[in-house]
This record gives sequence, C-alpha cells and structure tokens, in this order.
Amino acid sequence: MDFTIRQRNGFDGKIGELVSMMTYSRDVLLEDIKDLSQSDLDFIAYEGSNSIGSLLMHITSVEFVHQVITHENRDLTDREMAQWKTALFLGPEASKEVSGNPVDYYINLLAEMREKTLSILSSKNEEWLFEEDIWGNGVSNNKYWLWYHVMEDEINHRGQIRVIKRMMVNKNQ
Repeated sequence: MDFTIRQRNGFDGKIGELVSMMTYSRDVLLEDIKDLSQSDLDFIAYEGSNSIGSLLMHITSVEFVHQVITHENRDLTDREMAQWKTALFLGPEASKEVSGNPVDYYINLLAEMREKTLSILSSKNEEWLFEEDIWGNGVSNNKYWLWYHVMEDEINHRGQIRVIKRMMVNKNQ
C-alpha cells in the first residue's frame, strides 16, 4: 500500500493526487473484504439493513454514475437506471437482489469499474477537474467534488462494512 498523496504518472496535476487518494481508499476496502465468504457477504444484521454485498454493489454503482455524469455529461438512461437503481438506492431490496455471489465477483466488478475510471481520468486535464456546473436546484459543483464524493462515499460504506463484520463476529460468539 502507498501512503503518499502525490502526482501519479499518466494523470494531469490534481487528477493524479485524486487518483492517489482513490487508490488508497480502494486498497483498504479490498483488504477488508478479501477473506469474506458468500454467507458473510449476504449477512443481514437486522431487518432492513444492507448486506456487505449490496454495499459493494452500491460503491460500484456510484462510480458508474459519476463516470456518466462527468465524462459523458449526461444523466443515466432509463436502461442504465433500471440496471443500477437497486444498488444505488440500497435498502431491503438490494440485500435481497444482491446475494449469492462470492467475494471475487465483487472484487472483479470493483476492479473493472475502477479501470474504466482511471482510463477516463487519464484522458482529462486538470482544468477539466475544475469545470463547474449548476444542478437543477441551483447548487454549484465541479468534477473534482464529484470524484471526491465517489471516494468519500466508498470510505463511508467501508466503515459500515467494518461494523457489519463486527456484528457477524458478535453473533457467532
């Protein structure tokens, strides 16, 4: 694991620093989940809670949505929304629909999505990162914040995953 935030080869300016942070966050997540069994990934701590598997799908879906928003400058199509809706919004439906998969399934999805993200980010310059937009509700944003949000959302759900793992240990004692 690399504990430096610095420019990365192949990425322009602040994009490289962002990639450093995103890479660290992902490495820690992968370390946390690498040994989980299918039953661990499907574990429901209490009625209405999310499973680790559904949280991993959510992390993947948020990254996909931000690829579309920042790179293609559009919202999801109806087809894309149908594909990702359950993972995006989580809840009991997600934990029911997202189950029965081994850890490698999630690790591969996360890796494929991140590979596409890195390809997109490597094709952009630092000025792109600071391009601003205004949402329909009047709130301004830029691509830098949107990609920061991908990372901070992942970190938040990594914390939830750690809590769920502790709950599994306590349940088994």
